[in-house]
Order: sequence, then structure tokens, then C-alpha cells
Amino acid sequence: MPNAFASTLRTFKAGIGRSGQYYSLPALAEHYPTVKRLPVSLRIVLESVLRHCDGRKVTTEHVEQLANWKPNAERTTEIPFTVARVILQDFTGVPLLADLAAMRSAAQRLGKDVGRIEPLVPVDLVVDHSIMVDHYGKKDAIDLNMKLEFQRNRERYQFMKWGMQAFDTFGVVPPGFGIVHQVNLEYLARGIHQRADGVCYFDSLVGTDSHTTMINGIGVVGWGVGGIEGEAAMLGQPVYFLTPDVVGLELTGKLREGCTATDLVLTVTELLRKHKVVGKFVEFFGEGTRSLAVPDRATIANMAPEYGATMGFFPVDERTIDYFEGTGRSKDEIRFLEAYFKAQGMFGVPAAGEIDYSTVVRLDLGEVTPSLSGPKRPQDRIELGKVAGTFRSLFSRPISENGFNQSADVLLTRHLVERPNVDEDQEHVPDEHIPENPPAPLAAPRFEVEMEANKPTMRAAHAMSVPLVEGGGITIGNGDVLIAAITSCTNTSNPGVLLAAGLLAKKAVEKGLKVQPHIKTSLSPGSRIVTEYLQDAGLLPYLEQLGFTLAGYGCMTCIGNSGDLTPEINQAISESDLVCASVLSGNRNFEARIHPNIKANFLASPPLVVAYAIAGTVLKDLMTEPVGQGEDGKDVWLGDIWPSSDEIHKLMKYAMNARRYRANYAKVKTEPGVLWEDIQGVAGDTYNWPKSTYIAEPPFFDDFTLELPEVAPLKVGDPGPNVIRDARVIALFGDSITTDHISPAGSIKDTSPAGRWLQAHGVLKPDFNSYGSRRGNHEVMMRGTFANVRIRNLMLPPGADGSREEGGLTLYRGADGRVEKMFIYDAAMKYMAEGRSTVVFAGEEYGTGSSRDWAAKGTQLLGIKAVVARSFERIHRSNLVGMGVLPLQFEGDMSWQTLGLTGDEMIDIIPDPQLRPQSQAVMVIRQPGAESREVKLRLRIDTPIEVDYYRHGGILPYVLRQLLAA
Repeated sequence: MPNAFASTLRTFKAGIGRSGQYYSLPALAEHYPTVKRLPVSLRIVLESVLRHCDGRKVTTEHVEQLANWKPNAERTTEIPFTVARVILQDFTGVPLLADLAAMRSAAQRLGKDVGRIEPLVPVDLVVDHSIMVDHYGKKDAIDLNMKLEFQRNRERYQFMKWGMQAFDTFGVVPPGFGIVHQVNLEYLARGIHQRADGVCYFDSLVGTDSHTTMINGIGVVGWGVGGIEGEAAMLGQPVYFLTPDVVGLELTGKLREGCTATDLVLTVTELLRKHKVVGKFVEFFGEGTRSLAVPDRATIANMAPEYGATMGFFPVDERTIDYFEGTGRSKDEIRFLEAYFKAQGMFGVPAAGEIDYSTVVRLDLGEVTPSLSGPKRPQDRIELGKVAGTFRSLFSRPISENGFNQSADVLLTRHLVERPNVDEDQEHVPDEHIPENPPAPLAAPRFEVEMEANKPTMRAAHAMSVPLVEGGGITIGNGDVLIAAITSCTNTSNPGVLLAAGLLAKKAVEKGLKVQPHIKTSLSPGSRIVTEYLQDAGLLPYLEQLGFTLAGYGCMTCIGNSGDLTPEINQAISESDLVCASVLSGNRNFEARIHPNIKANFLASPPLVVAYAIAGTVLKDLMTEPVGQGEDGKDVWLGDIWPSSDEIHKLMKYAMNARRYRANYAKVKTEPGVLWEDIQGVAGDTYNWPKSTYIAEPPFFDDFTLELPEVAPLKVGDPGPNVIRDARVIALFGDSITTDHISPAGSIKDTSPAGRWLQAHGVLKPDFNSYGSRRGNHEVMMRGTFANVRIRNLMLPPGADGSREEGGLTLYRGADGRVEKMFIYDAAMKYMAEGRSTVVFAGEEYGTGSSRDWAAKGTQLLGIKAVVARSFERIHRSNLVGMGVLPLQFEGDMSWQTLGLTGDEMIDIIPDPQLRPQSQAVMVIRQPGAESREVKLRLRIDTPIEVDYYRHGGILPYVLRQLLAA
């Protein structure tokens, strides 16, 4: 069917002898005047809807509804958004590839053409999640870590190579090139695309990583989705989402001296969490926005999942063009991009009053102060001068108040670690001088920031950083920094903060400061380019002298691939129940994410990471105490080593070298590395599923048929086929249960269900690798569901001190009345053997964090039919529907606590027979010795297409039936 809006086709010229056609939004605005004042991000989505209007998947009504978007209307309509491409990382990309391979296997069993299962848009997988910080603090750390990476992940990489030859539109950026989002910014993103018929269109994408939003920093619409939704997008399905509100964030002023983009994004995260932007677009505008360089914009866009938004969008302007030039895009394509955006009337950052937003939030950049966030959530920002005091306060506060529930009496207790196993070539730091009198407050010559002085007992604070004892052992205590990592896509893509870290290291070394060798320090940039410009600027050697040697190019510590601490340190932490710290330049600091034994995790800018590594403890107030003492015994203050903006600016020339970017990324195809070239994958259009503990055919298509099961017509009063009867409660959770809690990515304990299964299949504990690396095997992942060592099932009774037992445990209630404590996985298998459904209850923000489809897949494979929560994070709610699990939401102030649930109830859930989006459902609660109760819930199937997904048993069967129907 021809496009109903073909009359909006226009031609533009770029002045380089090149022209293109385009679906003109200004032409559409002649019929729908509101288009001119639409948020820029919505106009990019509108162009896709306009271009794909075929009368079937995308109708004229879809175009009209979006063109007539009202800032504060009730949101009931969905948008079918067809993206230009899909991007993956390997932890989420491997299970997605396994699903595609399983679809082809299902098609083969049905005698269908397996070639119908083929991505219809370009798909790029960047391998960045598999390398770990096994070795650190020495020159050859990266070589040793990469060899271990390939040794552990050979089967996964062989599978990827099969995918590269089996699918025409599937490409892989091999290990060692960088983090997916930085590679996307520097290399994969082109700004606009052009079809074979000459029609040009905006770049857009979805990615199977929640921080896909980083690409919003260069004016590309895109966000993170679960792997199952990503598969649908690559197979030609629109991404359906509810028409969003768009929050305009007006930035004014400029950052003060001494403040970084990291300080800004932590402030934005705190601010927008308070404004409750979950499920909304956030779009930046105003003079302050125009002043930000693209790397700073990308840092802010990156953390959209942390402030809860679908996107954190920055329009294209001159700064975007500068970035494209500096990163090696050709002059012709840059001029073509600029001409296209100008033709669409969308070049430049809007000023105040030009755009209609649902709400406007304002932030004066001059009010931003140096900050960290933590110790458990990224939105909990702490001004630098209040970090020590906040840690002291949280140390003895209860878990329910975000504290650690420890006795204040043991805060300053030190614990001996005899002869820790640190590298011999790392030098010990001599004992620090303890002054008789407290030092004067930091004058902060380069910080134009006034902070409330926090004045702890100086001798006690200094004692925290005197770990060496006679005989070569050390002492560790609460608040000690044991992991310090310059890591993550959020900050290592930003030359400003990386150069600042290098300059701070240079000044620190020149003043004789050192980092103690038991602190696990690492540098894991998001791109090879970072190492090159740090080397050219003469800063890398100083970082190396402080232990920040290159550990690898990948996510590493930020996703929990921090490697282990020494056995002696682990033992001391566990035996003494110490609350030790990590400081990292990452985006997430949820419990047990960074390391299972590190309870306090702080997000900070790269220069502050280096500073805290030198200080050695978060109990030292870096605004009122010296960072350390130099070799001459004199105090060195943070202001003495903090770089000025002029110093950083003078070195920026090394960071933006177009020739270097082009040469680096040309090697993706010409010189991918010997380790990658040695990997040999199997050939063929279908995968042969060899025996493996890494890759296994998923069970989602085991009983697949082309026809939906027959359902009898509904009679009046019939509750329909989707009723859940006599379900057991398998877990009662509190607020902020993350996808890390539900499906951890980190280490596998040998006593866990997954660990037991691996050992039963001949895998030794040193070869367990991580949950993230084994996402291609459902046997491991279903056993890892709810297996996070810090998750607390509130069904279990509290201990004498009021604390709850941690780990993936529940109370199994047998048919004979017995109650037995066991792992959630083991209880789920027992309930499934009995033919009994189960449900999960939770509080606010259920499913916050990563776009982890296994959090939903594992839930489904455990036989959990519904999740009832106070609220859901966007991606996980969508993923639950996509796996055929009902998400339901308490209404008003209702919660499982107000209902008095304890876990011994039997639950019936009766949704609307037609499954109308966001309709009411009835929950019947039957408790022993009490009358049954009925309460109303909100069904969180939000759109009509989600109704179809659920009825088909999930999005994957739905898509496969469509592909094989012809």
C-alpha cells in the first residue's frame, strides 16, 4: 500500500554535489501546525512513523495522533516506532542470538524456510562485558586479562562467529575495542541514513543495554530494551510504546571551576528522580545546554536509566558537528547530516519558550558542586564535603533507612590481614605521619564552591589510612577503599574527566603521594583512543605509578567484573562483617553489584576516584583533611593536586584527532586481533547445538505451533482463560528491587543452585565465570534467578537484631503443611512439579536497573505467573509482558504490607477477560483461619500490542508466527 503521506516527500541539497529525498516535517506541519512546537525528540519519532505509514502496522491515525501531541493529555495511545538499527553487547547479545538460532531450529522442525529468520535492520554486537579485572597494577595486566577472557569465553565467541556467517546483517566488534556505547558514539552512529531509493532519515535505534541512551548526546533517538523486544525490532517489528510525556530540562549558567560532567550528571540524576520522570522523555534545552560539549552531553544522556527516563535527549547543533569532525567522520557525510537537519528545521538547541513540554524543570549549572553518589543507589548524591559524615551516619542506621545496621562502637575498629597476596612489584606506602593538631580546612584554591565543613576527630580519621603493621601485614577497617576503578561508559568516553584524572595523578606523584598496594586499582577505558591520548599527553605513566594501569577495554568493574579481592581480605571482611568501600567512575552502585563483599559503593568522577585511592578511606573528609602526606612528610590537600580547567583545555587537542579515530576503527575489520582471529565457529544456516555449559537451545519454542491454542468463546460472567488460581507466594520484596537482584551478572557461588549444576556437569569452581557470561544457557540462568547474595525475601522472619537473611531464599509450603527454608529456585521446581503457580509481591521501582531480559525470562521459567508491585521500571515491566508474565500494580497507598501478607496465603488473580490495557484486575487472598478478601489491582499490560504478545505466550512466539505464517 502506498504511503498516505507521499505528498510530504521533498528534496534537499547539501552543497557537495549530493542530494536526497526526505519525508518533510515542515511540510507535514502545513496540515498539523502543532508539529512546529513538538519536542525535537518526538519529531524524530514522528518522521519514522510518517515514513513507515503503510496502512497496516503504521496507519494514518498513528501519524495524526503523534502530530497532534498535546503536552498534558491522557496517555492512552501507542506509537509504532520502527528503528534504523539495533545495537547489542555480548551479555545480552548472546542470549538474543541463541533465541534467533532457536527460531531457525523451530522453523526447520516445521519444514519452513529458515532464511525467514533474518534481521531486517543492521545489528551490531560489541563485545565488552566479558573481560574481568583479574590482574591489575602492572604493565601486562591487559594482556593477561584478555588471555583469560578468551580462555573462559571461547564457546561464546565461537557462537558469535557462527552468527556472523549465518546472518547477513549481523556484525561483531571484537573484544578489545571498547565499550558498546562509546564505540557507538565514536564509530557506529552516522547521524542519518539513506535508502537505496534515495530517501534519507534520522538515525535511531534500540539497544539491549539500558545505557544505550548515551547516544542521545549526539541527537540520536534511542533507548535500552530487553533482548526479547530487541529481537522483535531487528526482525522488522515496530517498537511499540505508550505516547510519552516530554519533560524539558532547561540548563542555564555554566559549571564552576573544579566541577566536572560527573558532578553534573549526579546532580541531574538526583533532581529528576525527585520529579518522577519514569517512562518519560527528557529533553535538554537552553543556553546552558548549548555550552556543553558532546562528551558532557553523552555523560548526562548515559544515566537516563538512573534518573528513570526513557531518554535524556540533546538536539543536534554546532557542538554535534564539532564532535563528528573530531571523531573522524568524513566531511561529506557531516555536511550531508547538517543539511538534512536544517531541511527538517531541527538544527540547533531550542531556546526557552520555543517548544511545548509537558513540564519544565530548571537547573543552574553554577549550583552544581563536587559530589559522589552512594553508597547503594546512584540517585543518592552526597556533596564531597559530606561523604565522611554520611558514611558515619549510615553505618549504624537500619537497612530500611539505607543504612548498614552496624554498631557505632565498631566503626573505627581495625582488623589484621596477615601477608595479603599483592603483587611483589607493587610498592608499599610508608606509614603516614599523624599530626598532633588537626590540619586547617582546605583552602580549595581551584574550587569556586563553598561547602559546609565536616570536622571529624582528626586522629581517628588519619588512623583509617595507616594499614601497614610490622611483619608485612595490613589492617583494614570500615570505610576503607578496597576497589578504585576508572571505568564505565559514563565517564571514560569523556576526555575532560579522563585528562583531569591524569593531571591529578601527575601532581600527586610529583608531591610523593602513593596508593597502597592492597587497593585494587584499575583503568578500563571505553575506547582505545583514551589510552592513546593519555599517552600522548604524557599522563598515562603517572596513572600507572598510582596503580591505575590499563586492565582492559570493557565495562569491567562497573558491571561487577571487578575480579576478586585476595582471600585474606575477603576473609577479614566476612569474619568481621566490615563495611568496606569501592569508588568508581561508573553509573550504578547497587548492593553486591561491584563485589559481593563490598557493601558501600560510591560513584565519582575519575579524578575523585584517584583522590580516594590515595586517601584510602571514605572516612577522610577531602574538603577539611589532607589527601595524604608526601615523601617529605608534608600534608597534601586536594586543592594542591586538582587540575584547573585551563590545564585540561590545553591537553584537549590530544583527545580529538580525527585521523586517529579513523585508523583505530578501520582495524575492526582489518586487524581484529590474533586472539579473535584464532576463534573458529561452525558454519551453516542453523546451529547444531553442541553440548556446552555456555550455549544451549532455549526452551521457549519446544512446543511451538503456528496456530494459537483454541480458546472457547467467552460467556457472560466468564472470567476468561487468563485467571491464576491457587497460587503460592514465593517472595515478598521491598522497594528498589533491581534486575541485578533478580538476575545477577556477577560471580556464581559454588553452594548456589547454579554452582551445584555447573559442578554436576564437570565445571570446576575456578571455571564458573559469571552469570552474565552464561546467559546463553537457560539451565544456569533459571537457577541464578533471584540468586543475588544481597537480595532479601521479607517472607523470612527477621533475626534477633531485626535484620533479614540475605540470598535467594524462600519458605516452601508443601501440600502436607510443612514449611521449609530453601533457595527460591528449589522451591519453584517443587511448586511446578505440583502443578502450582506462584506469584511475587514487591514495593516501588520493581525491576530498576539494567535492561536484563533474563530477569523476565528467569521469572517465567520458574513458573511465576504474576508480579504484583507498587510500581515498575519501564523496561522490566515490558519484558515481563514479553515473556507472558502478568505485571500488576497496587492502587493508591495499597501494598502487600498494608494488606498484611506474610507468604502463607493462597492467591487468585482474575484479570479483565479481554485483557484491556491498564484495566482493573481482582486479587483474591485466602489465608489460613481467615475469610477470603478481594482487592482491586491495575493490570500493567499497557498497550494493545502487548495484549497480543501476552495471548501468544510472549513476544517471541508472536513474532515467529508472523514470520512463518506465509
